[in-house]
Formats: sequence, structure tokens, C-alpha cells
Amino acid sequence: MKICILKETDENEKRVALVPDVAKKLINDGFEIFIESGAGKQSDFSDEDYKKHGVQTGDADTVIPNADIIFSVKMPDIELIKKMKAEACLIGLLNPYDNHDQLKTLSENNVNAFSMELVPRSPRAQSMDVLSSQSNLAGYKAIVDSSSMFNRAMPMMMTAAGTIAPAKIFIMGVGVAGLQAIATAKRLGAVVSATDVRRAAGEQCESLGASFIMVEEEQDSEDSGGYAKEMSEDYQKRQSQLIADHLKSQDIVICTALIPGRPAPTLLTEEMVSSMKKGSVIIDMAIERGGNCVLTEADKTINVNGVNIVGDTNLISGLAPDASNLYSRNLYSFLSLFVDLKSDEKLNWKDEIVEAMSVVRNKKISENFNK
Repeated sequence: MKICILKETDENEKRVALVPDVAKKLINDGFEIFIESGAGKQSDFSDEDYKKHGVQTGDADTVIPNADIIFSVKMPDIELIKKMKAEACLIGLLNPYDNHDQLKTLSENNVNAFSMELVPRSPRAQSMDVLSSQSNLAGYKAIVDSSSMFNRAMPMMMTAAGTIAPAKIFIMGVGVAGLQAIATAKRLGAVVSATDVRRAAGEQCESLGASFIMVEEEQDSEDSGGYAKEMSEDYQKRQSQLIADHLKSQDIVICTALIPGRPAPTLLTEEMVSSMKKGSVIIDMAIERGGNCVLTEADKTINVNGVNIVGDTNLISGLAPDASNLYSRNLYSFLSLFVDLKSDEKLNWKDEIVEAMSVVRNKKISENFNK
């Protein structure tokens, strides 16, 4: 069975879907691996790094048409999809909520597709959980980037000339990215606070040394998948006022709040940003779905009344080698579940994890994304 690794076409995407070490494991398992020349360059993996493990290189017209399985980081463009053979399987972070034209093309060309964002949250699927592996690194990177932009010291410093107060960092949204941001900020010596609509997140924050801020709410704020869900209008008003009062004393704000398949909730208004101290920094990690701050601009860093607002849509690419390594291992775990080269059928379509991740099969788009 032949696997092809695509070269990413998004100029901001530096990750590669498969690193040489994991390619070697797949070859040992009995797969043939092909990669587009230069696919790993921006993650610091050369073609020679792949070749020494037995990976074959070539251009898109050579490696794509004969592949049974295609690995990508993001959804390929339509022209690349048209090069794929019928009944091939595309696996990647396909963003099926937005890429309807590509899903239609996949369907028309009878290419099966699996979206790694849809890995269910279950013990069996932990090793495949791309959102967790990538968000973990992104939360770390958000703190590192914000601390480099902040023009003051992060920890408390006591000197003969006097004491410098520690920076105050506020984390909005305590998923995997938020928890890693808290842990990293604490290691740098900052005073950290956090908020989330899920009450269970409070204990996790406090265990990492952050104070937890939220309004009282009786209804369950967590869906069956463990993600935050949209709250009532009354809750949003009370939470907004609590945040507005808290923001005035904060130096760095990390926004991570996302609801799968929905626009990111608005958490920071223009008035809130104006109340912050000059020199403050906002990293809006939710910009990929519109942003938690109304002022954030995609792939830009802007200054509003002395407050720097960062809207990096691909923050994780700043750690491309590590991110690619973890992503490769997530793909390897999924493929180990989905493909059994020793079986007559080879492809395991009936597993509940495989079914949950399937967005196109046998020319049919999953009803969740068929718009």
C-alpha cells in the first residue's frame, strides 16, 4: 500500500504531515512512502533525511496519482484533489466546517476523506488526538511570543534598588492550550489567572497555580464531547462585566476560547481593550474562527491605544519540527487502527473512531458537513 505526503500550499504552514522517523516506522510496517520534494524543508527535514529511510521523492504529478493514502496537514487545494485516484484516502486537518468546495470535489472524484479534528475524546483515541498535541505546543508558544513582546520583566525581581512586580497574565479559555499557557506562564514567574465557562476547569487551573474567575451558573456548560458550549445571553453579560473589571490590571491576555464548528465567541470588546494598560499584549489564538477579540486582524499584529493585538492564524508553525513530529505520531496511531496490511479487507471501516472521523466516503459527504 502506497502513502503520499503532500507539500503544503499554504504559505503560512510550515509543518509537514510525516517526519522521517515515523516514515521509517511505516516502511517497516510494510508501506511504501512517497513525498513531494521539499515538503519537509520548512520543518528542517531535507529530502535526503527521508531518502535515507527509504522514502521516495518526486513532484505532485508523480507521487499523488498512484497513492492509496494521502497525508496532509491542511486541506489540499482543488487541483491537487483532482490528481488523486478514485477510492484513495485523504487524511489530515481538513477543516470540514469551512472547506465545502473541497469536500464536494473529493466526493465527485470518489476520494475518501478523514478529518483529524474529529478524533473523539475517548481513552482509545488519545494517541490520535491532534487537537491536544498541537494545542499543547500552541499554548506554550503563545506565552513565549507574548513575553518577548512585553517590554517588562515577567517574574518578581527584588534588588537593592527596589522590587519589580511580576507580570499579570490572564488566560481566557482553559482547554489544552490554556492549561499549557498557564503552566508556562507560571514557570516564567508571572501571576496567572484564568476563566472558562466549564466549572471543572477551575480545579485544573488551581492545580497549576492560577486563580480561577467565573460567574455562578447552574446549567451545564460542557457538551458531551468535553468542549465548552455556547452559554445564555444573561450568562454572557455577567461574565463580560467580570472580565472587563479584571482586564484593567492585566499585562498579557491569551485568548483560546473556541466552539467546534461555530464562530469563536466574542470575549474582548473595543472598550475592554481601551481599558488595558499601555504596553499590554493580547494573543488571540481563536482568530482561525474569527477571534475572541473584536479588534484582532488575521495574520497581523496591530497596536490599539498602546495595546498590541496578535492574530497569528498559524501560531503552531513557529514550532514546526516539534509540531510535525507529534502530528506524525497522531497519524501513525490512526493508521494503525484503520489499516491492517495482513487482513484481506485491509481497511477497518467499522471502528467507531474511524466512523467519527469520516467526512467523505463512497462519494457521500457526511451529513454534518453536507451543505
